[in-house]
Amino acid sequence: MIVPELLTQVRDPWIQRVSQTLARGIGVRESFVTELGRFYDLMMQAVVTGDSAWLEPILYDWARSPTETDLDQGQYHVAFVMNRIISLTIEVARETLSEQEALDYIATVLPVFSYGLEVVSRYEMETRLTHIATEMADVQKKMEQLDRSKSSFIAVAAHELKTPLTLIEGYASMIRDLAVALQQKSIDTLIVGMNGGINRLRQIVDDMIDVSLIDNHLLSLNVQPVQISQLLDLLRNELTPIVQERQQVLETQKFNGSDTWIFADPERLYQALRNILSNAIKFTPDKGAIKVAGRTLPGFIEITVADTGIGISSENQALIFEKFGQLGRADLHSSGKTKFKGGGPGLGLPIARGIVEAHGGTIWVESEGYDEKKMPGSTFHILIPARTDAADPRLTKLFDSLDSNRNQASDVKETT
Repeated sequence: MIVPELLTQVRDPWIQRVSQTLARGIGVRESFVTELGRFYDLMMQAVVTGDSAWLEPILYDWARSPTETDLDQGQYHVAFVMNRIISLTIEVARETLSEQEALDYIATVLPVFSYGLEVVSRYEMETRLTHIATEMADVQKKMEQLDRSKSSFIAVAAHELKTPLTLIEGYASMIRDLAVALQQKSIDTLIVGMNGGINRLRQIVDDMIDVSLIDNHLLSLNVQPVQISQLLDLLRNELTPIVQERQQVLETQKFNGSDTWIFADPERLYQALRNILSNAIKFTPDKGAIKVAGRTLPGFIEITVADTGIGISSENQALIFEKFGQLGRADLHSSGKTKFKGGGPGLGLPIARGIVEAHGGTIWVESEGYDEKKMPGSTFHILIPARTDAADPRLTKLFDSLDSNRNQASDVKETT
């Protein structure tokens, strides 16, 4: 018997066996029988013409048929169906045809089925990848929306807090003046404590405002001549009482480039360095040491802040520069702002990064890991562009853009 006749003889029993085995329910089976008939006819056409591509239209339809639930669960139904169809085809051929005819039939259709299985697997994988890409795009969109919501919340909260805070500060000042006039020292002591809380709250509000400005790319720089050594001297004077209280050693070294006049925002740069030094003091135990040094690199001045503190694990070295990036349990932090492992909102280092990047520089940290017994310490690296002209860094026509500087800074970071 020739092959076309074999294909025709097997068609009906093949459709009956496959539909009964794979389809569930009478309604489902009726529609499935129609699809099976279409499939078998295309398979016959592929065998007769020698072109397996005849199967592609129906295979494409089948591969695109999974529901969202199927895709979410990672189920691959069509590839399973094709594998099962191949097994059932061999069974039906053996039951319907003679041994030689069955061998001829199987040898003829098996390459077509194998081709179909390959096509289905590829189509299903493409469908799955498209589904995953869509999910990732949705997640990315939600994350961006969440980040915008967080930035909006920070901006609104900071604005709303600032007004009543100003009122409280004003009334506290009036009460203090009245206490002085009435020579009520006990009240004056209470007012001093109140002012301490007000100042702490004002710092948090100011930090929230700065974070909002950085997130929305609204941080402005008042560029003027400055020397790094001047900022370090001011910082050492400001932080000396805190360091002495903690019995720590704060060493600021002169280095090549520290006395060079560069154009930057001294107030913002001071703020960034203070945040980094305060972080080093906070996470260095009593009687520890913090050392500030640096060097000149092509186009940049590098400032390093090294401490003998608890260190930072590799997985957390990027987290500390994110907003509210607290390490460890916040309820186990000490309440003091400068005490060992003191608490805080987790905005100091993100603000420092935002300020440094606004100048066209970059910042990163190196540490052998976290260990409260061995105290491996951490070293922060800050790269500041060594600009010696008076151009505002926002004027991209007068000198390299900030993006170019950041790329160059990243190259320097990799080489160092």
